[in-house]
Amino acid sequence: MKVAVVGATGMVGQIMLKVLEERNFPVTQLFPVASENSIGKTVVFKGENIPIVSMQDAINAHCDIALFSAGGSVSLEFAPEFAKKGTFVIDNSSAWRLDPNVKLVVPEINSDLIGENDKIIANPNCSTTQLVMALKPLHDTYKIKRVVVSTYQSVTGTGKNAVDQLESELKGETAKMVYPYQIFKNALPHCDVFEENGYTKEEMKLVHETKKILQDDSIQVTATAVRVPVQGGHSEAVNIEFENDFELSEVRQLLHRMPGVVVKDNPDAQIYPMPLYAEGKDEVFVGRIRRDFSQPNTLNMWIVSDNLRKGAATNTVQIASFLVENNFVGNSPKKEWISIPLKK
Repeated sequence: MKVAVVGATGMVGQIMLKVLEERNFPVTQLFPVASENSIGKTVVFKGENIPIVSMQDAINAHCDIALFSAGGSVSLEFAPEFAKKGTFVIDNSSAWRLDPNVKLVVPEINSDLIGENDKIIANPNCSTTQLVMALKPLHDTYKIKRVVVSTYQSVTGTGKNAVDQLESELKGETAKMVYPYQIFKNALPHCDVFEENGYTKEEMKLVHETKKILQDDSIQVTATAVRVPVQGGHSEAVNIEFENDFELSEVRQLLHRMPGVVVKDNPDAQIYPMPLYAEGKDEVFVGRIRRDFSQPNTLNMWIVSDNLRKGAATNTVQIASFLVENNFVGNSPKKEWISIPLKK
C-alpha cells in the first residue's frame, strides 16, 4: 500500500500522519510531499524518519492513495496528475468540493456514493463536517427546512502562522500579522475572503456543502463565521427549523445513535461541549439541545469538534479506509486495522 501525503509538514498533514499511525492504516511505503525547500528533510512516521520527496517523484511512484492538504491551487494542478496514474486522491482543499463530478464525502453519511472511478474525492470544509454529522440523523427523521449557523472557529483553521500570531500576542510580543487585526482578546467576523454577496467564502462553504452532502437543495442555510482566540477546535451555534415536530428525548436518541457523534447535554451539571474538551478527539460533540420557542418545529444545538481531526485529517483517513475495505485498493478485504470504532 503506497500512500502519499501532500502537505506533510503542515498542521493538517502532520495530523494525517498521526491518524494513519493511530489507526494502523496499512501503509507499506509512505511518500511525504512538501514544498521544494523541504525536499530531503524528514517527517516522523511510526518512529522512523521518512525523507520528503518531490511532487513528481510521488506521482511517478504510482501510489494507491494520495492524501492532499496543500491548498486549492496545488490540488487543481496535481490531483489530476495523480489520478491519471490510477491513484485515489482525497483532497482537503475547496478546489473540488462543488465540482458536480466529484463526490464530497463524510463517511458516516455518504460513503456509499464512492465508486471505483472516483479518483478524486473531496473532503468537506471542517465547519461543514461537524455540522452535517449532527444534521444528518435529524434530517432523515424530521426533514430540515432551514439552518442558521454561527461559528466560533479556532485559529488552527487558518494554519500555523495564525497560531504563532495568537501565541505572540498572548506574550505581549510583536506578532507577524496573519489576520487584519489582533486575535487575542478579540473575535473577528471574518473567516476567509469576502464575496460580492457580503458573505465570506467560509460562510458560503457551509451553505453549498451542506446541501451537497445531505443531497437536498431545498434546505435553506445561512451562516456567520467568526474567528476566536481558541486553539482546540471549532464551535457552532445552530438553529434548525424542521417540517415536522419533534420530541427532545427522541432528538437526543437520534444523535446518540449517530456514529461519531457524542451527546454531552446536562446543563444542570454544567455538562456541554467545549473546544477545550474536544481537542485531540475524533468525535463530534453536541449539547445545549433545546426547543426554540419563538417559532414551531425549531431546535437549537451547540456543536463542537476538533477541526484538525474530524474536520480534516481523520475524515480523510476514514475515506481512505473505505477504499481499502471495499477493495478499491489493496489486496485483502479485511484486516485488523479496519473499522476501528470511535470511542464515546
